[in-house]
Amino acid sequence: MFKNTAKTAVLLAALGGLIVTIAGVLGGGSSGSLTIGLLFAFVMVGGSYWFSDKLALKAAKARVITQAEAPMFYGMIEELATRANMPMPKVAISPNEQPNAFATGRGPRNAVVCATEGLLRTMPEDELRGVMAHELMHVRNRDILIGSVAAAIATAISFIANMAMWAAMFGGRGNNDDDRPNPFALILVSMLAPIAASLIQMAVSRSREFEADRSAAELLGTGLPLANALQRIEVHARQIPMQVAPAQAQAYIHNPLAEFQKKRSGGPNVARLFSTHPDTDERIARLRAMTF
Repeated sequence: MFKNTAKTAVLLAALGGLIVTIAGVLGGGSSGSLTIGLLFAFVMVGGSYWFSDKLALKAAKARVITQAEAPMFYGMIEELATRANMPMPKVAISPNEQPNAFATGRGPRNAVVCATEGLLRTMPEDELRGVMAHELMHVRNRDILIGSVAAAIATAISFIANMAMWAAMFGGRGNNDDDRPNPFALILVSMLAPIAASLIQMAVSRSREFEADRSAAELLGTGLPLANALQRIEVHARQIPMQVAPAQAQAYIHNPLAEFQKKRSGGPNVARLFSTHPDTDERIARLRAMTF
C-alpha cells in the first residue's frame, strides 16, 4: 500500500513541479499565467468531478437498480461494502455486452458501482466478486478525486503551453529583447509539456489501478478471483468492442479502447506509456502472488 501511495504522491508532485517550471519559462515566471491556467483547469475538471456519477452513467447508458431487480448482484455489493466498512453505494447496470465495470462518484457517500450486462453474464460468482471489490476500493481510496486533481493539473499545463505558443508567435513579453523569453524555448515547451503532463497523468492512473487491485485482494483474502476475472475480461474485450468516450475509458476496470489505442499508437510499447491501465499480464501476475 505504501509503495503505490508514495508513487502517486511523487507523480502528483511531478505534475505540480512541471506546471511551475512551465510558468517560469513563460514571460519570466508570470504568476498570472499560472493562476489563469489553474483556474481554467479546476473549473473544467471540477465540474466533471462534481457531476462524475451522472456523466458516467449517461455515457454508459446505465441505470441504477434496486435490490429486487438483481438480488444476487445487489446483495454481493452490500456484503462487500459492509466488509470494507463503507456506505452502501448505488448499484447500476450498463447494457454493454463487453464484460467490464466502473465506479464513479465524489466519494464513498456519493458513489455508484456499475457492471455491464456482459460482465454479469460471463463471470463466475467469485470472479464477479473480485471485480466489484476492485471497484469499491477505487471508491474507498478516493481515486476519482485523485484522478480529477491530476487531470486538472494536466489541463492547466496544456492551457499554459498553448499560451506559450501564442507568446512565441507574437514575440513574447517584455519591453526589450533581454526581457523576452526565447521563442524557441516557448515553442519547445508548448510541444513537449502536454506530452509530459499526459505521461505523468497516465502513470498516476496506472498506480491507482495497482492499488485498487491490491486493496481488493486484501479485502477478499486472495488475489486469485480478480486475477482470473481480468484474464477472462481480456479475452472477451478483444472479441467484443465497446463504444465509449476516451475520457470515460479510464474509469473501467479494463480499458475498453486498449486494442484500438494499441493499433493507433504503433505498437504495445508506445501504447503502454499512454495507457490509463497497467498491462493486464502484469496485474494478473501481481494478484496471483498476493496472499493475506
